[in-house]
Amino acid sequence: MSGPPAVRAARRPTLSADPPREKWAVLPGPGPYAPGMGSLVRHITIDSSDAYRLATFWAAVLDAKVSDEDAPGDADALVESANGALLFVTVPEKKSVKNRVHLDIVPAEGTRDEEVERLLALGATLVGDHRVPDGRGWVTLADPEGNEFCVERGAAERTG
Repeated sequence: MSGPPAVRAARRPTLSADPPREKWAVLPGPGPYAPGMGSLVRHITIDSSDAYRLATFWAAVLDAKVSDEDAPGDADALVESANGALLFVTVPEKKSVKNRVHLDIVPAEGTRDEEVERLLALGATLVGDHRVPDGRGWVTLADPEGNEFCVERGAAERTG
């Protein structure tokens, strides 16, 4: 499905009307707050130079798939997995500085070190190795467009 992200309304959440004003509580800080009214993350959006290409990489990382609505050349591409969704959006600017936000991932199966090798084979690059002799630590990798992410130990390694 081609078109700019703003046109692809199916990707955007629908908003319900505000609750009646008497349900709002006043807390320190800006704005009113209604108990039980937190926000939900619909997806994490990542700027890219080629949305479909980067979505394909992350789909392999997450053992997920790129949405059937997306194709090479589209302005955006969505990857949905059991743990959330990533939306890749094509932008004209290149990545120029370290990410202010990054993903921390863990292997669904196997070890952190096996997962690092798998991700390197998919096209990630090593940015930093922060593993320590006792087995703790993490590895910082970058996706094909340079976005950093960390690989931590899986649940079995943390408890074993």
